[in-house]
Amino acid sequence: MTQQITLDELERYLWQAAVDLRGQIDASAYKDYIFPLVFFKRICDVRDEEYQKYEEEGGKEFADSMIQYSPIQIPMEAHWNVVFNTTEDIGQALVDAFRAIELVNPGKDIDGRRIGGLEGVFGDKAIWTNKNKMPDSIIRNLLNSFNKLTLSLAACPADEMGTGYEYLIGQFANDAGHTAQEFYTNRTVVELMAEILQLQPHESIYDPTCGSGGMLIKSLTYLKDKGEEWRDVKVYGQEINSGTSAIARMNLYLHGIHDFTIVNDDTLERPAFIKGGRVQQFDVVLANPPYSISTWNREKFEHDKYGRCFLGVPPQRFADYAFIQHILASMSEDNGRSAILLPHGVLFRSDEADIRENLIESDVVECVIALGHYLFFNSAMISCVMICKKHKEAERKGKILFIDAENEVTRKNAQSYLEPKHINRIVETYRNFAVEPGYSGIADIEDIKREGYKLSVSLYVEGVKDDEYDTMETIEEWDNSSKSLFEQMNKLTSYFE
Repeated sequence: MTQQITLDELERYLWQAAVDLRGQIDASAYKDYIFPLVFFKRICDVRDEEYQKYEEEGGKEFADSMIQYSPIQIPMEAHWNVVFNTTEDIGQALVDAFRAIELVNPGKDIDGRRIGGLEGVFGDKAIWTNKNKMPDSIIRNLLNSFNKLTLSLAACPADEMGTGYEYLIGQFANDAGHTAQEFYTNRTVVELMAEILQLQPHESIYDPTCGSGGMLIKSLTYLKDKGEEWRDVKVYGQEINSGTSAIARMNLYLHGIHDFTIVNDDTLERPAFIKGGRVQQFDVVLANPPYSISTWNREKFEHDKYGRCFLGVPPQRFADYAFIQHILASMSEDNGRSAILLPHGVLFRSDEADIRENLIESDVVECVIALGHYLFFNSAMISCVMICKKHKEAERKGKILFIDAENEVTRKNAQSYLEPKHINRIVETYRNFAVEPGYSGIADIEDIKREGYKLSVSLYVEGVKDDEYDTMETIEEWDNSSKSLFEQMNKLTSYFE
């Protein structure tokens, strides 16, 4: 009987493999090597476990016939054991195995969706054959590390494997520093957003900047934990970074989720999900868009053929409202709702005043939650969550709830997070649409109009200090502007060279 691995053992096991890479490659690149190997070992061990059960049930011939119906096919020449026993050009052996597995798992086209399939899931394969960076000796050490434990379902159930994988993502985020924002969102903030949106069975869910897929997974976990059906939820995501989108797909698979569509492309430039000449609509949309980016195609968005620029054209140096408009356009007309993690500046920046006015007058914003420092990964700036609904309840029409949760945060070991008590307080205040002096307030559109259509929480919650000119936010914006200026100067200089 296979002995089950404890979660602590799994986490130590996974992280030790990454520790073996210290000093060999940059910390920000750990994930490009470790995640494919975790996934490779897992699917091979699960395949072996499944084959053994069939063989015990009906013999080898029966097992050979039944294994062909497994969700993931593993050609025996591409099995973990074959690569593990390779003594030379191990990187090339890995690449050959990855390609073979991707080739025999192409996925299916169902209702215009590409379901399943492993094309590209192992990421950039060229990194394995560069012997200057990854000589056989280093790859051998990695394979030895991963070969110490069996990652079968009996030893490591899907929920535990998924939890271990999420742990690894978090550890890489800590190690990678500023580069982590692209693939990691503070998981306690994700939990808050999932609790507020309350995904239901049979609904569709979409993350236009899905990173490693954490928001999608947490929303499905919300249903699982309630004991409700989650397998028929239609899951969609788009991610601009190819390596990160591969991690998202592996992450979903390792959580036991097989029915999903994750596309690697630029959401603003080329939205992946189109229906009837406009962006496809979903019941639940949640996202942590890249904050305040300045390198985006503003001109193309201004003339967007999918009709996403309906509130106004965002300034070049802040693309936040381009993402917001994409998300609003992606919400179902029937029961569409969204939660968006954003930099605080979207609530009051003068550059976006006209767009913000149109947003407020459209009456889709239901709640604004101001969060504390450092909940944007590796950034001291204050963040906020904007909750939007296509159809508000009658008593909430023409009104917005403001929650000052800036102090609802715990900071420990240089990390900030929301405790369950923080999440519960915020969620209960939102569900009850409650006013609590010093913590929450309600303003109608006329109130907000009198404040110049600013959404700063301090304007509408009694007893809260002015939060409009947060020092760290100002520094962040200055830094972004400086980078943008530097890029433009480089381009200008190149013309005279």
